[in-house]
Amino acid sequence: MSSPRILMCPPTHYGIHYEINPWMNTERQADHPLAQEQWRALRGHLVAAGATIEELAPVDGLPDLVFTANAAMVFGRKAVISHFKHLQRQGEEEHFRRWLAADGFEVLETPNRFSFEGAGDALFCGDTLFAGYRQRSDALGHQQIAELLGVRVLPLELIDSYYYHLDTCFCPLTADSAIYYPGAFDDYGQRVLAANVPTLIAVEAEEARSFACNAVVVGKTVVTNIGCPHLHEQLRNAGFMPVETPLGEFVKAGGSAKCLTLRLDGEDAAAWASSTHG
Repeated sequence: MSSPRILMCPPTHYGIHYEINPWMNTERQADHPLAQEQWRALRGHLVAAGATIEELAPVDGLPDLVFTANAAMVFGRKAVISHFKHLQRQGEEEHFRRWLAADGFEVLETPNRFSFEGAGDALFCGDTLFAGYRQRSDALGHQQIAELLGVRVLPLELIDSYYYHLDTCFCPLTADSAIYYPGAFDDYGQRVLAANVPTLIAVEAEEARSFACNAVVVGKTVVTNIGCPHLHEQLRNAGFMPVETPLGEFVKAGGSAKCLTLRLDGEDAAAWASSTHG
């Protein structure tokens, strides 16, 4: 079995240059040398967990290109490219499109120019695509993407602007288990998750604010930002190996471990990926 492949982009041009989510404040600038150090540490943890890291070249003027999770949603060797809601990020699309095509992906456009922000808002758990909408991505777009790929989709409304992408409040671990922060979802969304994910590990509010759910899963290793001790205890009890690494400079922009990565071969929790890897 080949090693997991993850796309990352060095934070050469990263910074808080605009404000498009509640975490961002241009007066609270990122410490650039520290951000680079934190990014390299995350990369090192993923390599230690067995992943192969591919790198997208950074581009001056696109500070959020570093958040590669938003590039696209991967399904086999198809990649549904993002169409960002905010103008400030739309310039990233051509760079993601070019890199994925060069890597051999069949690049599919978001139907009808709906807002869609890739693996930030669309995550497989088993055979089901869970899709966050309202803050950044459109529910109708998710429905059309699911039809395009022939998969089942369950849209989940995100009700808290601090949890503006699904990957800030939901992280599949395996095909039948996931981490989630209940407060990011309405009552209906919570019931949908409970009915469709057999094992749910709830994250408390304080740890959710440390981006506990924005984790990268590589086999049994789960990499998160610091400040999530209760989640790490729950993960250890469930047989996982949690790893913490400081990512505070990226939290300033509303991102953490998962936001900084795009799994190119499919998440471990995706049933289609495990079947092709086997």
